[in-house]
Amino acid sequence: MKIAILGAGMVGRTMAVDLAARHEVTSFDKYAAPLQELKERDNTINTITADLAEFGQYAGWLAPFDLVVTAVPGFMGYRTLEAVIEAGKDVVDISFFPEDALQLDLLAKQKKVTVITDCGVAPGMSNFILGRYNEMMKVHSFECYVGGLPKIRRKPFEYKAPFSPIDVIEEYTRPARLKENGFIIVKPALTERHFMDFGEVGTLEAFNTDGLRSILFTMPHIPNLKEQTLRYPGHIDLILALQQGGFFDETALDLDGHAIRPIDFSSKVLFKQWKLGPEEEEFTVMRVIVEGEKDGKTERVEYNMLDRYDAVTKCSSMSRTTGYTCTAAVELLAGNLFREKGVFPPELVGKHANCFEFVLYYLQQRGVNWIKS
Repeated sequence: MKIAILGAGMVGRTMAVDLAARHEVTSFDKYAAPLQELKERDNTINTITADLAEFGQYAGWLAPFDLVVTAVPGFMGYRTLEAVIEAGKDVVDISFFPEDALQLDLLAKQKKVTVITDCGVAPGMSNFILGRYNEMMKVHSFECYVGGLPKIRRKPFEYKAPFSPIDVIEEYTRPARLKENGFIIVKPALTERHFMDFGEVGTLEAFNTDGLRSILFTMPHIPNLKEQTLRYPGHIDLILALQQGGFFDETALDLDGHAIRPIDFSSKVLFKQWKLGPEEEEFTVMRVIVEGEKDGKTERVEYNMLDRYDAVTKCSSMSRTTGYTCTAAVELLAGNLFREKGVFPPELVGKHANCFEFVLYYLQQRGVNWIKS
């Protein structure tokens, strides 16, 4: 199968190498450097330098391909996905854009294509789990806790970001949507902090962020839904100090005749503090809890995952856990295990037992292990 991957960032490169073992892969990116790095990792992968914001070019660019993976920055993700659908191509997406992907469902049906969106680790694998157990029990509550952290804790932040600091700041400032007792409610990000134990990782702090996305609307019958982010204890106190001190403000200040937004300045400063080194060890930790009722009895299912940087392949855990979930979905389409037409968040794919079990096994084969208890 001929597969196009749009975006050659950290996760995009990991997916390209994985899929190239079984398919003819071409990677597109605006910049030559990541494409060159990808070529050095696997010279069988074709590379094309292209400005992916030129959406009018997609029909021509994508004509030779059977399937597309979109891994572009979130700010351009929606229009990228729309252009791929317009080109009539099946697609799996991990751009995590803020717009509602389900708005493209009618277009996808008209074009007779299959679209799987938000197909990373969270959202992504958490949705697969919920979708499956929603078929097996009457779900009363869903909780997801997830974080990517450096192995070595360096003061002051004890944090490294596998993506742009501006995206992390947005996660810390965007109001969090949750569902409690049947009602969608909005709370400030960073609130309801509490501590959780994660075995060999130790104690982490959990707090509200806006990560539920599609399940707020695809699972309207579930009364309680919550996702929280995990960090080393103390990190959020520093973030709150910066936030309350105005460092994340978006209104420009005059500095010697130059208009500068505090959030842009802070992002530049934090980039150096938070930049993840190319071979820096980090890990991803995640816990998903589904509670409900089955055959008149209370049912509780918990899945845990701890994945670490792979020194052999030089792949970060975040790129592994995100990228391999996405490539598993690609193989679902390539193997005709899922062929419904339209836009499908992972929970609407994972509800099928064969799809759910395939994704779990695919990840296990690559050392990403989800432990059920």
